Amino acid sequence: MTGRGTAMPRLEELLAIMVRLRAADGCPWDRQQTSASIAPYTIEEAYEVAAAIERGDALHLKDELGDLLFQVVFHAQIASEARQFDFEAVAGAICDKLRRRHPHVFGAGGPLSVAEQSVAWEDIKARERDAAGSAPSSHLDGVPQALPALMRAFKLSKRAARVGFDFEHPGQTADKVAEELAEVREAAAQSPHPDASRQISEEIGDLLFAAANLARKLDVDAETALRAANAKFERRFRGMEALAAQRGEVFADLGLAAQERLWQEVKRGE
Repeated sequence: MTGRGTAMPRLEELLAIMVRLRAADGCPWDRQQTSASIAPYTIEEAYEVAAAIERGDALHLKDELGDLLFQVVFHAQIASEARQFDFEAVAGAICDKLRRRHPHVFGAGGPLSVAEQSVAWEDIKARERDAAGSAPSSHLDGVPQALPALMRAFKLSKRAARVGFDFEHPGQTADKVAEELAEVREAAAQSPHPDASRQISEEIGDLLFAAANLARKLDVDAETALRAANAKFERRFRGMEALAAQRGEVFADLGLAAQERLWQEVKRGE
């Protein structure tokens, strides 16, 4: 295990590598990149980190964290060349922010519970916005547009709940999900209608938003829950295909009833 003393030289080495890649005689691909052009890679690397964590794969997590760190260094180098800021400024900004937002750790404040800290964090953020002269025009300001839609729905409903726009009980939120599902069914029943496709899409969107809100109400992260459900579906589907192949059957040629029996068999075996 390495400590701060050994980590710092390697970080300096990484920063030097980035400078070299962007030099006049460096890598042509790296030289032509902008923050906008590499932004998709930054998002992709963040997801790779999340995937490694979900798999419990420490070896790949180390590699993926390195890839994500490289993205931070890449963005900082581009900004440095434009004389906007550099990596040191990035590190300094987050150090200052963490100290500012943890007065109970670095200041005179006493210990807080997790719930109290969450409230205090939001209060500090609000004061920072006021001090910067960027007071929000809406309580929903600051929820990034670029977030995955399900994650953004979760955060939007959380922001709304913070100022009282929320169901009192999870059961009421579940009823809203049922209501939205009924509206999907109603729209689907009108499928020959010219506007049915648009209406169905809108109602399904409402259903997904209501489901994300229910997850928040039950203290479940909607994005994490759906990622887990995706992984479970993929695991079971691959299991069905494997069982069919073991029995000399072609999965795609089986009827739905036979496929469902395989599904239930895989499910029982988990």
